[in-house]
This record gives sequence, structure tokens and C-alpha cells, in this order.
Amino acid sequence: MSSKAGTSGHHHHHHEATGGNSWERSYRHVRDNHRIHLEYTNRDFDSCLAHIEEALEQSEGLAEYPLYVKALIRRRQGKIQESLQLFQKATALNPANVSNLKQVGRSLMLLGKFRSSMEVLEEAKRLDPRDWEVWHDEGICNAKARSYEKAVECLERANEIQPHDTTYLALGGVHKAMSKHKRAVQAYSQGLKQSPGNPELLTACGLAYLRIDENYKAFELLLKAISVDPKNPNTILATCSMIQEHADLDTALLKYRVAAVVNPNSSQLWNNVGMCFYGKQKYIASIACLKRALTIDPFDWIVNYNLGLVHLSTGQHASAFHFMSSSINLKPEFPSSYMYLAVILSKLGDVENSRAAYNKALSLKSDYLFELNYAATLYNFDLLEESLAHFRRFEELFRDQPNNAPVEPDVPTQREALARAHGIDIE
Repeated sequence: MSSKAGTSGHHHHHHEATGGNSWERSYRHVRDNHRIHLEYTNRDFDSCLAHIEEALEQSEGLAEYPLYVKALIRRRQGKIQESLQLFQKATALNPANVSNLKQVGRSLMLLGKFRSSMEVLEEAKRLDPRDWEVWHDEGICNAKARSYEKAVECLERANEIQPHDTTYLALGGVHKAMSKHKRAVQAYSQGLKQSPGNPELLTACGLAYLRIDENYKAFELLLKAISVDPKNPNTILATCSMIQEHADLDTALLKYRVAAVVNPNSSQLWNNVGMCFYGKQKYIASIACLKRALTIDPFDWIVNYNLGLVHLSTGQHASAFHFMSSSINLKPEFPSSYMYLAVILSKLGDVENSRAAYNKALSLKSDYLFELNYAATLYNFDLLEESLAHFRRFEELFRDQPNNAPVEPDVPTQREALARAHGIDIE
């Protein structure tokens, strides 16, 4: 029978059970669905769409499965709104099909409509309370809507029904969002019991260990993640920034170089390499790497901030001003940017704007380093009384530090110099 047949047979409709037409049509329906299914799973989307259109034409748009697959393909193509409408059509044809409802829920979630998504998922749960995906998606919706406790509940339920790596990753993410890093470690570790080689779980777990200061454990997991998936840029970045934290800049540089070969277009990577060189006081190399990061992502505030710092260190104050201002435009509420901007402005001899920048930094955060630099700047411009006031404020904040708090290396020397200048004894 040609694929167009059936259009001439409209007069059979009233007594279909008698004619062969009805059996013929349902056979073709099954055959078409099977072909559509195969083409979709083989990712042969073009001919799959062609067959879908054919099937929809024959059924006057009322074929549930072709609509469903077309919706899946549209979603892959990023056409989420159209995809949602197709899933909704399929649902209207068969309200009892949980798959349709799940996809409607997921499409709404992707469009950021979390409340509506949750309503649809509730309906799906009523039809099938033991579907792990429905619980998983409901957990994600709650997390996005910042109902973290509820999200944890749903994700744990999903794992009880059927554990999945994605659910463990999501669960850890929710704990992380609540700053419960120990709980995050537990979630990731539980996932790793099931999939010991999953690089995403290894990386996430490693980073969570970093947050609770278990560096050795973190390092172990990150290295394992690199050995499982040596080309994963996130893992490499995490491991290297860790090595970098521990001041072993040479090892970090070595690993970063490997990463740069694999992933030459990561602005984070070049930023970190740049800061390794900065730590080794190789400023020319540092600027070169940071500028490379900037060409990859001109809107990364951190790269602009770091370029401001390095230019300040090399005495290129006009350039330093340019990059620090860009950084502030991109991320207006980061206190240290204003402190460094103030230092740069004072080097450029602009005392008024320098003071404005210090005041802005202090309005965002009271910090002994800000006060110390402010006092030094005011002293250099002969504003002695104000300098003394800020120096006293610095002393208060500095003495309140816990004993084990890390101190920038040049703070003690600058403190002594200012104390001497103001004729103050510090014990």
C-alpha cells in the first residue's frame, strides 16, 4: 500500500471494523513508529523528522509517538518553546502517558517555569509514584526555586527508587548551595560507591573535600579524576588551582601546560597560568597569559582584576587603572577591586578619587588591609590627622584577628613604618 493510501478511503470510517482498512492502518502505524524510534536512537534526525512529518500528515497531526519524538528533536535543537507545545499536544492525545507528562515538566523547567513544571510533575507522580525521573526532576525544580530542603527530600526519594549518578551529583549540588559541604561529600561519596570511576562525581567530591579543608583527600580524588578522564578541563583546573594554593607553582605550571594543549580555549586556564607566573614574579609572562585569557573571554571580571594587579606591580599605573575599572564595571560589588583602584589612583596622584574608592571599599567590607593602605595613602599626601585615624582603626581590626589567620607578608613592615611615622609604639 502506498504511503498516501487511506486518503481515498474516508467512507470506510463509519464501519471500520468490517473493512481491512483499520488493521492495515494500525499495522502501518506500528511500522512507522518503529522506524521513527530506530532513526531517533541512531541520531539520524533528518530522515527521522521527514518520516515524522509523513506520519503526522497521515494521522492529521494526531499521532502521539511521532509528536513525542519530534518534540525531543526540537528540544535537542534548542527550540524549547516549540518542543513544549509538541509535548503538550501529545499529552492531550494521551493524558495517561507518564513519559509525555515528564517531558512537559522538563521543558517547563528548562524555560525557567518551575512552579508550572512542579504542577505537571505532581500529576505524573499521581499516575506513577515509583518513577525515579519524576522525583529527580521535581528535586531539580525545587533546587532552582531555592526550596533546598524539599529538593533534598525529592532527590533522596529518587535515589531510593533507583539510584543514578545524576541524582547524586544534583544532591551534592544542593548541599553545596546550602553551604553544607560535609553533607555534599557524603552525597558524592555515596554516588562513588555505585560508580567509582565517574569523573564528574570524583571532581565534585574532590572540590567538596577542599571546602572542608581536607586537602589530602581532595587531591587524591582529583588526581583519580584526571587519570580516569585526562582531558576533562574542569578536573585539570581544579587540581592545578589546588597545587597553586599550596605554592608549588612549578608543578602547577607543568600540569597547566598539559591542560592547555588539550583545551587551548579556556580563559580560566590561562588566567590561572598567568597567576602562577605572577606568584613567581615573572610579570611579562603573567601579562601575556592573562591577555590571552582576555581575548578568549573579554567579560571575565577576574581576568581584568588580575591584569590590574599585575600592571600595578610593574608600575604601569595607567594600564592598571584601565583593567581595574573594567573589572569593577563587570562586577561592581567586589570590595578589593575598589581598594586596588584607590591604590592605583593614588599612584596617579588623584587623591580625591583615591579617597572615594577607599571609602567605597570600606562601605562594602571593613578590612584591616583597606585601612592600612588608606592610612599610608593619606600619609603620603600629608593628610596626617586622617591618616592617623585610619591607622588606629587598622590597629583595632588587626588585633581582633584570630592568631592563626594568614597575614599578607608586607603588612608587618608597612605597619611598623606607619607607626614610626606617626610616632606610635607598637609592641
